[in-house]
Amino acid sequence: MDDGSRIPQRRKLVTELPGPRSRELERRRRRAVASGVSSASSLYIVEASGAILVDVDGNALVDLGSGIAVVGVGHTAPLVVERASAQTARLTHSCFMVSPYEAYVAVCEELNALTPGSHEKRSALFNSGAEAVENAVKIARRATGRQAVVVFDHAYHGRTNLTMALTAKNMPYKDGFGPFAPEIYRVPMSYPFRDPETMTGAAAAERALSLVESQVGADNVACVVVEPIQGEGGFVVPARGFLPALSSWCAAHGALLVADEIQTGLARTGDWFACDDERVVPDLVTTAKGIAGGFPLAGVTGRAEVMDAVHAGGIGGTYGGNPVACEAALGALATMRELDLPTAARQIGAVLRTRLDTIAAASPRVGDVRGRGAMQAIELVQPGTKMPDAAAARAVASRCHAHGVVVLTCGTFGNVIRLLPPLVIDTELLADGLDVLAACVDDLDS
Repeated sequence: MDDGSRIPQRRKLVTELPGPRSRELERRRRRAVASGVSSASSLYIVEASGAILVDVDGNALVDLGSGIAVVGVGHTAPLVVERASAQTARLTHSCFMVSPYEAYVAVCEELNALTPGSHEKRSALFNSGAEAVENAVKIARRATGRQAVVVFDHAYHGRTNLTMALTAKNMPYKDGFGPFAPEIYRVPMSYPFRDPETMTGAAAAERALSLVESQVGADNVACVVVEPIQGEGGFVVPARGFLPALSSWCAAHGALLVADEIQTGLARTGDWFACDDERVVPDLVTTAKGIAGGFPLAGVTGRAEVMDAVHAGGIGGTYGGNPVACEAALGALATMRELDLPTAARQIGAVLRTRLDTIAAASPRVGDVRGRGAMQAIELVQPGTKMPDAAAARAVASRCHAHGVVVLTCGTFGNVIRLLPPLVIDTELLADGLDVLAACVDDLDS
């Protein structure tokens, strides 16, 4: 199976960026699109393949963001396109809750097999990551008969009312949108760069869970919701031992561990799921983003007795598990297996870490390099301190975009540059993108 590279996998600039047609579309956008919908750049894309985006002016751009970790199998991956196209000609919608179809069942079977743990599982499909997280909380509350939900500093779980309450960062996600759903309790995350140097993962878990026990009460907790590696919060990788301690505490107190693997799952970190790294087995796992190669699809997978605790009709949705999206997912999952994308992610990760460490060694503005597999980041700070430098991150991202390399910012403080390349990116193209990033970081001091 090839990786879908029907467009040459090389950066090529034919105009200044943004070009004239992108600038015209930006003018049209301002008249037509609500200003609350933002974009990382004003480069308007017309087609894509592999790890290359082509804009309306004919510029070929290196994609180091994968549409926020969505197209891990590459843009327009052949098997995704083939299966989705064939399904579009057969059946675009019937609603699984009205007239079911095999592809929904097949995706659930795949998720049951792939997610951590050998126990019996069930899955349900939705449209977006936020829907998946919201339904995981619903399921946990129904299964346990409890109300309280524990989440963490720096967490991001979505933009619906409930998932805004779960999300930590105020601006832009929550500001002015309250009141939010109740019975949400936030505790400190393990954040090695900002924690005391001597704090282990187990100690960070104790810090958080002691607050839960004293301020919430263990017997009131329905679930603990955690990203194994935080995404929007800054690619925060908890210290080893943190996730296993959470898992043990949940098991001891009758709470459910919900792993939000929406950004980390499906080969992104070098394992099928980030929880696999420490052999943590969550009670519920949420997936989305990379599952369907660019089509909207999400899932909740969990222990059979937990998932089946919900009464008939208690979860679902009109478009959840759309047949075209399900066929795309089956194509994406087959591609991940045939191209061995977990191994590819580890190889990409080795290249990223070596180059990012070199960039950090050369720049006092890089306070930390972190991540796992093809999910890595640099945190930018005021030189000689740990003070976040959001302006520097914005400047680096803007300069990268102007040179034809798409990168993303993130972090509670807005000071992190994150890299999420498609897992099919070739070595030369990745090196070219990192050369541009290095030059843009170096330009901060010029």
